[in-house]
Amino acid sequence: MPSVIARRKCPDLIFAQPRFDVYKEVSLQIRAIFAEHTAVIEPLSLDEAYLDVTENLQGIASGTEIAEQIRAKIRAETQLTASAGVSYNKFLAKLASDYRKPDGLFVITPAMGPSFVETLPVERFHGIGPATAAKMKEIGIFTALDLREKDEAFLLKHFGKAGRHFYSICRGVDHRPVLPNRIRKSVGAENTFSRDLTSLDDIRAELGPLVDKVWHYCETTGVRGRTVTLKVKFADFQIITRSRSRVAPISDHSALASISAELLAAQFPLRKGVRLIGVSLSSLCPDVADIDPQMALAL
Repeated sequence: MPSVIARRKCPDLIFAQPRFDVYKEVSLQIRAIFAEHTAVIEPLSLDEAYLDVTENLQGIASGTEIAEQIRAKIRAETQLTASAGVSYNKFLAKLASDYRKPDGLFVITPAMGPSFVETLPVERFHGIGPATAAKMKEIGIFTALDLREKDEAFLLKHFGKAGRHFYSICRGVDHRPVLPNRIRKSVGAENTFSRDLTSLDDIRAELGPLVDKVWHYCETTGVRGRTVTLKVKFADFQIITRSRSRVAPISDHSALASISAELLAAQFPLRKGVRLIGVSLSSLCPDVADIDPQMALAL
């Protein structure tokens, strides 16, 4: 839950200070271990990544054996546990990695894939958040089997282009490739509320942790961005976005927080409750310290 809610529920809660420099250092150690086996690595976060080991650097025929070696080396070099999922596509590999956390290994073979997902609740699927899951349940879709009963045209009608993705994953199909060194276009965070919010103070309190998450990514990766976007989903599922761009990249947390708060305040007064808010930063570039100041002035 957001820290502001946690503190409200438990006023004596003690918050440990994060150690981002340590996290980043250990993350680089783990990435180096990955790179001993394959160059096709798609990072998801500081501590998670997809690896395509079809043609691995050590000539090991078994993906399971590679995963075991990686886990063992991570433990030996960092004293950390690591969970691994092995499968024939990204969707199933992610499910497998979550299956035996915090220190496990699970394999989903091609023969297992379709049957493995059929009883899973839709909330477990990539791309289905709380709001989409709630919408699915309203039309009688609770599991992968329920999804399979709907044809692609039905899913496209109710969920737009995401419907094609839902049609595939409920059958254990995912053709997305592992994308090494992918260029991220934006970074964002959002939160769906357990009840609809109408007060500016309440929504502003929820905005702070989202800004913190976005800036945490900026600090740990060194990227900065020029455009701040506020996303608001109302109780009737209507979504609006409001953006503000700067000539130079946003260089500190307070500037990101200030712009986000101004975008939010501009939406008041509201005519309906808010179910979700999100903040994202786009037009990403390297750390502002690495940018030629003359170029910034010329833009």
